[in-house]
Amino acid sequence: MSDALSPHPAAMASAMSPPPSTFTQGGGACIIAITSGKGGVGKTFVSANLAAALTRRGQRVLVLDADLGLANLDVVLNLHPKVTLHDVFTGKSSLEEAIVKAPGGFSVLLAGSGMVEYSRLTPEVRNQFVNVIQSLTPLYDVILLDTGAGISDVVLFSISMASEVLIVTTPEPTSLTDAYAAIKVLAMQQKRQHVRMVVNQAARPGDGRAITGQLQQVLGRFVATEAGRPMRLIHMGDIPADPSVRDAVMRRQLLLLHVPGCPAALAISQLANKIESTLLVPTA
Repeated sequence: MSDALSPHPAAMASAMSPPPSTFTQGGGACIIAITSGKGGVGKTFVSANLAAALTRRGQRVLVLDADLGLANLDVVLNLHPKVTLHDVFTGKSSLEEAIVKAPGGFSVLLAGSGMVEYSRLTPEVRNQFVNVIQSLTPLYDVILLDTGAGISDVVLFSISMASEVLIVTTPEPTSLTDAYAAIKVLAMQQKRQHVRMVVNQAARPGDGRAITGQLQQVLGRFVATEAGRPMRLIHMGDIPADPSVRDAVMRRQLLLLHVPGCPAALAISQLANKIESTLLVPTA
């Protein structure tokens, strides 16, 4: 892994975004963007099951499908929404009408799939997205933004509205390469000081921490924050490779409901515990 993996400069300049934490200053929900450099690493699976785990701990949680063009949170949760974020953006429905309860007890705001008009970050999309987030922040303890993969302007703008970023990767070299590229953009464009990481499909205990350490070494050499310090990568946990995951996904069920005692489900519960203890205000 070398600095030759850097994203194209045009990608870094494509999304002029507000500074991180814009929507979480002065109280309200902790907004966490769950993202990845590469598709197919289990990002939406993590978002949905993490929401269920946090809800079990007494948190008021909403997952917003921020992959505006290729949304699939509804598929993972086996939901068939009549109203989506697209209807809110176009004024056909209210925000309240678009929020539905998911299995696991948390709320979701689903996006319509195949919406070509949302594949680009227009001023209208920016303003509509900001208005939605501002309306939701006072109502929840945690808002998880299930973003698209990569470094498109829509993805980067979605991430910019979060106070914390959780990068999901797998041990595969292509996944790690794309994760590095995404982290570098977040450091340079959004002036992030740190990013959190979870390694999905880990083969052995400790693999994720070792991978995080290796990636941190590369970041230390090539990626500095605005203050001149190395970009800090915080290891949040590993989710082991587990056949129960594929079974739950194929059944379109939450793993935490389908097989709550399996290794991957226990790992997600540990991730929720770590997020709660480090990022969230204790519930009354």
